[in-house]
Amino acid sequence: MRVSTIASLIGARQVGEADININWLLTDSRSLCFPESTLFFAIRTPRGDGHRYIQDLYSRGVRAFVVEEIPDITASSGECAFLQVENSLVALQRLAERKREEYDIPIIGITGSNGKTTVKEWLYQMLSPDMTVTRSPRSYNSQIGVPLSVWGLWEKSQIGIFEAAISQPGEMEALERIIQPTIGVFTGLGSAHQENFQSMEQKREEKMKLFAHCKTVFMPTPGLSALEADRDLCRQVCRHLGMPDDVIEQRLAQLEPIAMRLEVKQGRHGCMIINDSYNSDLNSLGIAMDFMNRRPDRADRQRVLILSDILQSGVPPRMFYEHVAQLVQMRGVECFIGIGPQICDHAACFDQLQAQCQFYPSTDAYLQSQSFAMLRDSVVLIKGARSFHFEKITQALEQKVHETILEVNLSAVVDNLNYYRSFLDPNTRIICMVKADAYGAGAVEVSKTLQSQTQVGYLAVAVADEGALLRSNGITKPIMIMNPEMTSFDTLFEYNLEPEVYSFRILDALIHAAERAGITGMPIHIKLDTGMHRLGFDPETEMPRLIEKLQHQTALVPRSIFSHFVGSDSDSFDQFSSEQYRRYLIGADALQAAFPHHILRHMNNSAGIEHFPDRQMDMVRLGLGLYGIDPRNDSIINNVSTLKTTILQIHDVKAGETVGYSRRGKLTRDSRIAAIPIGYADGWDRLFGNGNAYALVNGQKAPYVGNICMDVCMIDVTDIPCQEGDHVVLFGDQLSPSLLARTVNTIPYEILTSVSHRVKRVYYHE
Repeated sequence: MRVSTIASLIGARQVGEADININWLLTDSRSLCFPESTLFFAIRTPRGDGHRYIQDLYSRGVRAFVVEEIPDITASSGECAFLQVENSLVALQRLAERKREEYDIPIIGITGSNGKTTVKEWLYQMLSPDMTVTRSPRSYNSQIGVPLSVWGLWEKSQIGIFEAAISQPGEMEALERIIQPTIGVFTGLGSAHQENFQSMEQKREEKMKLFAHCKTVFMPTPGLSALEADRDLCRQVCRHLGMPDDVIEQRLAQLEPIAMRLEVKQGRHGCMIINDSYNSDLNSLGIAMDFMNRRPDRADRQRVLILSDILQSGVPPRMFYEHVAQLVQMRGVECFIGIGPQICDHAACFDQLQAQCQFYPSTDAYLQSQSFAMLRDSVVLIKGARSFHFEKITQALEQKVHETILEVNLSAVVDNLNYYRSFLDPNTRIICMVKADAYGAGAVEVSKTLQSQTQVGYLAVAVADEGALLRSNGITKPIMIMNPEMTSFDTLFEYNLEPEVYSFRILDALIHAAERAGITGMPIHIKLDTGMHRLGFDPETEMPRLIEKLQHQTALVPRSIFSHFVGSDSDSFDQFSSEQYRRYLIGADALQAAFPHHILRHMNNSAGIEHFPDRQMDMVRLGLGLYGIDPRNDSIINNVSTLKTTILQIHDVKAGETVGYSRRGKLTRDSRIAAIPIGYADGWDRLFGNGNAYALVNGQKAPYVGNICMDVCMIDVTDIPCQEGDHVVLFGDQLSPSLLARTVNTIPYEILTSVSHRVKRVYYHE
């Protein structure tokens, strides 16, 4: 819809003449994907005010806003459209109502205390082979989630399936007006949110308001288990829709379980981490503890449960935590750690446990405790509500340190960004490559610095775990995954990561996984092979098939299409680069012609930004240049990383003696030999040894003597005034990674990315 149409539908006063075509509705600024066609609803809630994010969204390209008051900062911008309403949430819901009224198709509305998402996803699995199904993504079932879900209806929708959840009286009427279900599914009644209702009967009556205008309502058959009840509801609905019984039973037998978000990771000090902090309720706690109890493990590792307050259980707290204590006892937990004010207030409920019990008011308080510092040889189940940020515990248990340090100048990162920005048009976005732990510099801290830079449109990493780490550390900018793996799809979905798609195999698998997870409109980035012959679709032969596949599904949306120059770092490859660019445009033009929304284009890398300014298009990808090395001539722009260590010991060694393994370091004179704590286990190349390269001690060259060892190497400091404890620079301002790379016939990328994670990173601003 165009902004002017939306203004009319929601009764808004429009300020600003921009009449943008809107494809996407946004309520959470962290989820921005398509700014040029996004309408942001600045919603006020008890926890926050969406108006605070308008300026940031404007800087990221959003130009259409629904607001309750016109912001002073950008109100005068003629390129914007501000739709002023009394209540932004009500306006969002009203717009969804109008959207729903355009569709005369069966709409299934699902409510109940438990099982809504399972029934929705299973119905999708059963119905989607025969018809186009639009459904709620994930558990979008709230006052905000439902209108966002209904907005997903489109011209090919043949049936809709939407969840609706309420936490207090008076909420369901609005959801019913939005969904307008023709078929109702009531999954049952439980204790969730009971604290806001006078009785179970009142809650039942409130939930049943979703079905006020339904022609048919299904309820679970009495006496069935929860799992069988969910399957029975699916059976009833499919039979009502005309599916033959034999097909129903066949598809019931093929149902895939809904993903459980539970992770197992190796931790420090002999610990194994079971991370299940995605959700927090009594049922999932029991499942997680049962998993921990049944999982084979070393007999000498104790079982530890770290549990936060469990919110909105609907059960009186004392009764609830007595039940928790029973579960802890039954599952053989040996150490129980409760975190949160509520669980602390009910510590007495755990007095009778055989397990050791500890209580802390907050996550930070626990992290600062002696108990955490002494955690050893344990299987640790981390289970908590998201508001307690238990990811801090997980990260602390995984932390690694080392004496030798890599100093990272974050100011230089910004300086390099601005250097390359000077070659670009103002509207060209920059994709900053932070893969391989930001080329060894440390992706989290580098990304935090880049996040505040308005010209950065995307961050890019190689694999999904790298993106998840950034998300866990507060990075909200869009993140591109350049090499997604088949096993990483759940991570992509959970952390809102945008994968590169380069083959039909990964495309088909990603569509399948996204549909099973309830994902719609997931941004993807199409890779074309224009001459590197590494990854990508052929732009001249495979585009028709690719377009056909993309047009016949709704799980994925092409956000960008890109390729990679093979030789932009050398003038000698310019003719080949031109041919690459020609082939790229063939594929990019074909894809764009098949879709109404603008698909971003990018091909320039660091060398191309400077060498091919006429090919910058919508975005460029800044990699090695961001870290201070000019790929055109290997010179340092602004040095970012300095690897340094200290002298452990100095020996006076006579001429004729040898130094190191295999007696390779033969001395021709009396020498002073310094040992420094870095070796090939730290990523220091063995080819540097035996005089092939040097370090800097007090600014002077100190050649490597003998073979590089695993953890230590030796340098000749005979002619350098120095003592034990003095600093040694391995690369930095005066000794570039490019010079070291030439020494061993490699490239600076390898020098930077080879620095081991056991080397501690230290960050600073100038």
